[in-house]
Amino acid sequence: MRLGFRLLLAFFLIVGLATFFVLRVFVEEVKPGIRQAMEATLVDAANVLAEVAAEDVVAGHAADGELARRLARAHARDLGATVWQFRKDRVAYRVTITDTRGVVIYDSHGQDLGSDHSRWNDVYRTLRGQYGARSSPEVPGQPERTVMHVAAPIYAPRAAPGPSAAGGADAAPGAGGASGPSGPSGPSGMTALTSGDGRPLLGVLTVSQPNRAIEPFIAAGQANIVRRGGWLIGLSAGIAGLMTWWLVARLGRLRRYALAVSAGERVAPPPRSRDELGDLGQALEHMRRKLDGKAYVEEYVQSLTHELKSPLAAIRGAAELLQDPLPDGDRQRFVGHIQAQERRLTETIDKLLVLAEVERHGWLQQVEDLDVPALIAQAVEDATAKAAAAGVSLARQADVELPPLRGDGYLLRQALSNLLDNAIAFSPPGAEVKVGAHRDQGALVFTVQDHGPGIPDYAEPRVFERFYSLARPGSGARSSGLGLPFVQEVARLHGGQAAVRNRAEGGAEATLRVPLAQRHFTQTST
Repeated sequence: MRLGFRLLLAFFLIVGLATFFVLRVFVEEVKPGIRQAMEATLVDAANVLAEVAAEDVVAGHAADGELARRLARAHARDLGATVWQFRKDRVAYRVTITDTRGVVIYDSHGQDLGSDHSRWNDVYRTLRGQYGARSSPEVPGQPERTVMHVAAPIYAPRAAPGPSAAGGADAAPGAGGASGPSGPSGPSGMTALTSGDGRPLLGVLTVSQPNRAIEPFIAAGQANIVRRGGWLIGLSAGIAGLMTWWLVARLGRLRRYALAVSAGERVAPPPRSRDELGDLGQALEHMRRKLDGKAYVEEYVQSLTHELKSPLAAIRGAAELLQDPLPDGDRQRFVGHIQAQERRLTETIDKLLVLAEVERHGWLQQVEDLDVPALIAQAVEDATAKAAAAGVSLARQADVELPPLRGDGYLLRQALSNLLDNAIAFSPPGAEVKVGAHRDQGALVFTVQDHGPGIPDYAEPRVFERFYSLARPGSGARSSGLGLPFVQEVARLHGGQAAVRNRAEGGAEATLRVPLAQRHFTQTST
């Protein structure tokens, strides 16, 4: 299993499972929460209606008094209400009143008149001075549909006579038929209850409402939580995916960098960042520099030792001959030979230092927008004196419109100067060297053309080798062999290529191809 998938799975499991269990708790709490709110509302309604019903009960008109008439009109109303997108057309409350024996003396639905409710929890507990409530099946034998009942005591109005018409407090209860909690069949033997201000108990008023009236709200609330929870889980998965992509992308960059380094390629280190992955990238780059530095020194010491043997041997031989008496002509010739070898050693060391500085870096240190025609003009100006001394003319040619080039102006100018030096050195007197640039498929191509003898077949594969050099026409002198390797390093730093080929019409053409986009070959920091 790949690391990216493991990270994504871990993120999703942590966030998704946590969200799932939180949602489950919310969904499970919706139903009891709404029912508790409904019960609290029924408590308020029952106590308000108990105070309103007191005068009708004490007067013996519980079934046909003012409260009964007003409740009948309320039940007949077409409410026409829309509550949370649900239509409500009828009052769902059912109101029953029982006397102190628990016998129903009023039912707003007219169903249970005369029934004994003394054993039902709402009436039973209220008659004993406790909070009375119950939830019973709406239809016997169907427990999935229930009705909530909440009762409140009815006390006599202030300054009203006792409840002679409603039945005495110690009257015998009627024969109830509904099952309920076990207990005495009526309040026989109890001390008569009174309110806090001494008013006697007249009976019990119960307000009931089917739980199915709130089922749509419960279902809608649960569905809303589940829907939003789905969005939350989806958002969590998206964030987990982005985090995984970000981590995998950075780890992949480190992996590609390590593979490139192990393959001997010179690549820019991962971008700097203030975290552990950034520290790891910088540690890898530091390690690469240490290892490269050691191998680099060993390689250069070997190459330099081999390259310096020849001029040192020539100097030593000339010096030994100068120790003996020689004709002035021979003496001057040997002195000139020593001076030439000294210049060759100096040039080799200088160019080797420049090449070492370029090769030391795996990326461009300074990047700017360059004016290509101005860059070519500067390189031509630097080579004018050398061309004049060799009797060679220089000509510039470039496309009329060239886009700005992102790169290191100093390195590119030095690379063009090296190509011009080679072209001048291999051109016969009176020849012309052309330098130009043109755009080619997303890259800018610098070209330097000469009219010299061209490159021998055996030398073509080796022209970019360090210290490899061909004899110059006429003089037979050789250069340090570091000019073209320098050009190749500059091309590499810019993400391009350098090449030298023979022209069909004679002479050679050197090209330096530089991509116009330099994003992947520069060191950046974040």
